[in-house]
Amino acid sequence: MAHSQQPTPRRIVVLLSGSGSNLQALIDALNTSALPHAQIVLVLSNRKAAYGLTRAQNAIPPIRTACLALQPYLKANPGKSRRDYDVEVAKIVVKENPDVVVLAGWMHIMSEGFLDVVNGDAPYEDEHQVQKPIPVINLHPALPGAFDGAHAIERAYEAFQKGEITHSGAMVHRVVREVDRGQPVIVQEVEIQTGEPIESYEDRLHKTEWEIIVKATAKILDEVAPIS
Repeated sequence: MAHSQQPTPRRIVVLLSGSGSNLQALIDALNTSALPHAQIVLVLSNRKAAYGLTRAQNAIPPIRTACLALQPYLKANPGKSRRDYDVEVAKIVVKENPDVVVLAGWMHIMSEGFLDVVNGDAPYEDEHQVQKPIPVINLHPALPGAFDGAHAIERAYEAFQKGEITHSGAMVHRVVREVDRGQPVIVQEVEIQTGEPIESYEDRLHKTEWEIIVKATAKILDEVAPIS
């Protein structure tokens, strides 16, 4: 009796800088109904001590990891710039042939050098260019158009204390040249409760982030690499 052929796993590359709790949400969802026929092929960090690398190595099966930090790269390559570093990150990413790249707590703003390579606008090696743009999505702990950039959680909490907002939230958006201004893929509001400490709000926000990073990754994969 012929066996039915399993679909080829959709390929995910994850970039992170810290503890990797968002990565863990993706790992836990792999090949469940939430994220079917998917494989994380590489976890890349810009910080050697990022615990997310350990999470990847402890996964079953283990996920390959890599680390490329900005300052050691610049020190080892005199004359190179931050843009050159971003191109180097892009080269590592595109060689994995991913269907989607997920920035899951990646604390480094990508320059156009990275986007030019993953979008296929610039070569990544000799004359080799990406033939089809690779979607890149980013998790940001604020709502669209609010609290772009760093320290979004603290800024939202402070704005609530001043009576300027009644809630905040989190989103996963497409990565474009403008920081945190790409088209939202998933948006989820999170209430800030009167009198609660910021740690309580942050805990609830993180739980929302774990949900939406999985949903957004699945949504993009279904767009670019639907299961036949």
